[in-house]
Amino acid sequence: MPPPPPHYPHHPHHPTTFFPLFRRTLLTFATRLLLALLNFGTVVLTARYLGAAGRGHVSLLLTDVALVLLFIGLLGGSSLIYLAPRRGLLRLLVPATAWAVLVCATGAGVVGVVRGTGAAYAGQVFGIGLVQALVSITSSLLLGRRREGWFNGLNLLQAALVVAALALLLGGLGLRRLEVFYWTQYIAYGITLAISVLLLMRLPEAPAHRALTRRALRRITRELARHSRSAHLSNILVFFNYRLGYYALAYVSGPAAVGVLSVGVALVEALWLIGRAAAQPQYVDLIHAPDKTARLPALWRAARLTGLATTAGLAGLLLVPAPWLAALFGPAFGAARPVMAVLAPGALAVGLQIVLSAWYSGIGHYRTNNGAALAGLAVNVPACALLVPHFGALGAAGASALAYVTSLSYLLWHLWRDTGYAPTALLPRWAELRALLRPGTAITEGR
Repeated sequence: MPPPPPHYPHHPHHPTTFFPLFRRTLLTFATRLLLALLNFGTVVLTARYLGAAGRGHVSLLLTDVALVLLFIGLLGGSSLIYLAPRRGLLRLLVPATAWAVLVCATGAGVVGVVRGTGAAYAGQVFGIGLVQALVSITSSLLLGRRREGWFNGLNLLQAALVVAALALLLGGLGLRRLEVFYWTQYIAYGITLAISVLLLMRLPEAPAHRALTRRALRRITRELARHSRSAHLSNILVFFNYRLGYYALAYVSGPAAVGVLSVGVALVEALWLIGRAAAQPQYVDLIHAPDKTARLPALWRAARLTGLATTAGLAGLLLVPAPWLAALFGPAFGAARPVMAVLAPGALAVGLQIVLSAWYSGIGHYRTNNGAALAGLAVNVPACALLVPHFGALGAAGASALAYVTSLSYLLWHLWRDTGYAPTALLPRWAELRALLRPGTAITEGR
């Protein structure tokens, strides 16, 4: 268990040039934006050609697959990235792949039984989940070996292949069937997997790491598990906060209602790209900084600017008329507009939390982030039970928003207690807005 964080004294004000870090954030955002646009194309195509019920089925399938893949991260994920430069690739690949097969088979069986979807659907969860898991494993190993360009390229390729295949099969050939979406997943991820394996084979492998003994595999499996547990628990809790409403709504109202909810969620969650782009350089700087506390002013500034940008994006989304949504996605999806309005406060809270949680991740105190996710889940479960039966998709959106605000409040309270920065540190500052307009401007870091 890591030691408790120390008390952080007030740092003297010192001017710094703001633009270099902002430029890194913009580059990260541009990459993520391109990927999000491709994924958004998937939402549009499935909504237009498969309708609300079809879109609901797609959303539930992807949610089920994502839930299964979460548990694969308990023996992989970020630990593969961390260990790839330190251990032989084959030693990491074998236990990670075996664990992926086991988890996908078990998870698909559990989904089929609990949700009563039948063997055919469970088979799709297993197949799509496994091919996605294998791409994740090979891509993580490439990233761990500092092949960031290959990693980003594979992610973009996979998303582009899904959109291209959907456009051809649904739009071009007129195959308006749910099975078409399954086919596109196998095509896109299968091609990406083949390329990632070929790229892995090009990487040097130390001769000393080629031997695969039972003892070596047991040792590397324990090491993978040890590095994954604490960090990945938060991902599991956050996932349930994000998608609990889908399951509750599917149980009460069916897949068509989930389809409408998923479009509103997809549009609002697209704005979380801003927070993720801001959080990545903050996290990287934190884990490499000899003096972690010196990074606090920059972290809060990133959160303030993320809040402004996310608020502006939400305002723009809420100004989109319902008929425009219906024209883009299909007649049933004009009802996504009130869903977006209900979700908006929670979406802003998540954008801020993504940035601020980088502090506890960067110093290795995952317990606080886990606590924030648990606090949100403790609100989400009863809120779904009370709101979804009466308000449908709006109730699911409201439950999510309440959970997101609760999680942020928990995190802000701990940051105030641990660092001395009050929640008022999120209030915008004119000097920072001027720095955005004049990139070379020096600003003062402080509270």
